[in-house]
Amino acid sequence: MLSLFTKEKSEETPSESIYDIKLKALNGDIIDLYDYRGKYILFVNVASECGFTGQYEDLQKLYDKHKDKLMIIGAPCNQFGGQEPGTATEIQTFCKINYGVTFLLTEKLDVKGENQHPLYQWLTNKSKNGISNSTVKWNFQKYLINTNGELIDYYYSITNPLSSKILKHLN
Repeated sequence: MLSLFTKEKSEETPSESIYDIKLKALNGDIIDLYDYRGKYILFVNVASECGFTGQYEDLQKLYDKHKDKLMIIGAPCNQFGGQEPGTATEIQTFCKINYGVTFLLTEKLDVKGENQHPLYQWLTNKSKNGISNSTVKWNFQKYLINTNGELIDYYYSITNPLSSKILKHLN
């Protein structure tokens, strides 16, 4: 008999760890996700010419406040309305000058479709993440990973980075 206080775990076991996925930073360096074990990771597909681009400011505020326990990784993506046409240097400069971005930015990634990056395959497929299926609908969709490398949840573009939906996991 199950106690009222026991929650049955119905999630599937992930087929791979998020820490095994390889990423390349905007500057060409390798990002080893294993370095962030024990921290929350917020993945966000970003774009410089999007109506949600102003969220860079709140992403940076979130990172500044919680960087002891949170890494934010922005993944520039040009798949939604061609809103990230810039080169790596142009993207880095734009983010630094306009929003003071100091969190990590990856090289441009495909977050959907035939050439979907392995990171987004993991984030969007229950068979890989063990929690849920999703599709990336637009720029600035967010995926929050817990300190054990497990998907907590995802948030559509309209969810501000400083929303209580995200902050409740960090506080």
